[in-house]
Amino acid sequence: METHHEYRVKVFSAGPRKGVVSVEGGLPSMSFSAPPEFLGEAGRWTPEHFFVAALGSCFVSTFSSIAEKSRFKFDFFQVQAEGMLNHEDGVWQFTEIRLLPVVSILDQGDYDRAVALLKKAEKSCLIARSLRCKVTLFPTVRIEQQLLEPAQA
Repeated sequence: METHHEYRVKVFSAGPRKGVVSVEGGLPSMSFSAPPEFLGEAGRWTPEHFFVAALGSCFVSTFSSIAEKSRFKFDFFQVQAEGMLNHEDGVWQFTEIRLLPVVSILDQGDYDRAVALLKKAEKSCLIARSLRCKVTLFPTVRIEQQLLEPAQA
């Protein structure tokens, strides 16, 4: 297995406080702006969104991979990621990103295993391990009612 990988993006200015990010390989380009609170345009992706989304998407990929390797079945999985940007000591920085994953399972007996796999995903997530800010996990596990077909007479 290789021990080094590189990920390149190109970022072009499209005027004051806005631009376009692109990646080779046929992926669509994305426009972005500084957030409105920093004099950017509303309704656009921001570098702050990209930062928080990087952690959220990495967590989803990591959990899904761990679940697959562990043969853990779940009905539904999503994560909400919330970045806390604060002005401290004269500089803006992310101080915390909260991960609020929700996983739905069909068997109540899998509850503890689901929580353990969510915690393992947090510790294994490459982006989370690369951040200086605090990453806090608030997991939710839901047990879904399985709908059974009525017996045929």
